[in-house]
Amino acid sequence: MTGLRKQSGLALVIVIWVISLLTVMAGSFALSMRRETAVVASIRDTAVIQAYAESGVSLAQKMLSVQDKSKRWQANGSIYAVTIDGYPVRIKLLSERGKVDINRADEALLQKLFGSVVDEIGRQQALVSAILDWRDSDDLVHVNGAEKEEYLQAGLNYTPANRDFQQIEELQNVLGMTAEIYQKIWPLITLYSGQKGVDLQRADKAVLLALTDLTEAQIDDYLQQRKQNMVLGLPTPPLPGIIQSTTQSADTDEVYSVISQVQLAPGIEGGVRVVMKRNTANDTEQLFQMLDWQPVYEEKSLFSDEMDNMLINESE
Repeated sequence: MTGLRKQSGLALVIVIWVISLLTVMAGSFALSMRRETAVVASIRDTAVIQAYAESGVSLAQKMLSVQDKSKRWQANGSIYAVTIDGYPVRIKLLSERGKVDINRADEALLQKLFGSVVDEIGRQQALVSAILDWRDSDDLVHVNGAEKEEYLQAGLNYTPANRDFQQIEELQNVLGMTAEIYQKIWPLITLYSGQKGVDLQRADKAVLLALTDLTEAQIDDYLQQRKQNMVLGLPTPPLPGIIQSTTQSADTDEVYSVISQVQLAPGIEGGVRVVMKRNTANDTEQLFQMLDWQPVYEEKSLFSDEMDNMLINESE
C-alpha cells in the first residue's frame, strides 16, 4: 500500500512538472507570436509610410513645376498638408539657396554660422579656419586652423582632403568638430546652392535665427507675413531692417530639400528626406534628378503644434 502511495505521489509530481513545462512552453510560444506579430506590423507600417511619403515627394515635384506662380508650391520652409488615400501627409519644402553653402561661404559667413551654435570665440575661429583649410588646395594653415600636421598631432589617421566637401557628413571629420555642434548646424548648411551668400527671403526659421540679429518674435512675425503674402499671391516681403543682395540662379538650376512625412496614427509616423535638382536634360521625362535620399524617423515631426504656423492646407 505504501509503495502504491509513493508511485501515486511520484506520478502526481511528474504530472505537475509536465503541466508546468507545457505552461511555460505555451507562454513562451504566445510571447514569441506576439513579438512576431509586432515585427510584422512594424514592417508593414514602415512599408506603408515609405510608399506614401514617396507619393508626397512626387506630389512636391509636380507642384514645384506648376506654371502658374500663384499655385506653385514655395520652397521657403512652408509645410503643405494633403491627404492621400485617407492618410495625412505633410511636406516641407526648402530651397538650398536658403542655406549656407559649406563649400562657397566665406570666412565672415562661416563665423556667423558657428557663432550661433558655439559660445567661445576662439573655438568658433578654430572651426572656421579648419573648414577653410580642409577645402582649400594648399597646405598653408589659417590662423588657429588645421592642416596635415595638426591632424597627425591630434592622433587622427586621416588628413584634410584639400578639396570641396563631397558630402555633408564629411564635415564631421574636420578637426574640432563635435557631434553636438554638427547636429546643430547640419540643418543650416548645404553643398548645392553654389552661392557665397544666403537667400534669406527663402530661408526657414532656423537659418534666420542663426544668421540675423532679429529676435525670435520678429522672425515669427516675418514668417507669418511671408506666408500671408504667398497665399495672397503677393511678392515675398523683405526682412525688416536687412538689405540683402543675392545673386539669383535660374529656376532650372535650383536644388530643393523635401521632407515628406506620413502619420498612420497618433505616434506612428515617419517619412523620407530627399535632395533633388530640377532636371534640365531634354531627353528625359523625369522632372528632377535625385541627389540624396534617406528615410527619416528621428526627424522633428511635421505634425507637431510647433509646425502648424507654417502649415498650408491643400487637397489631394
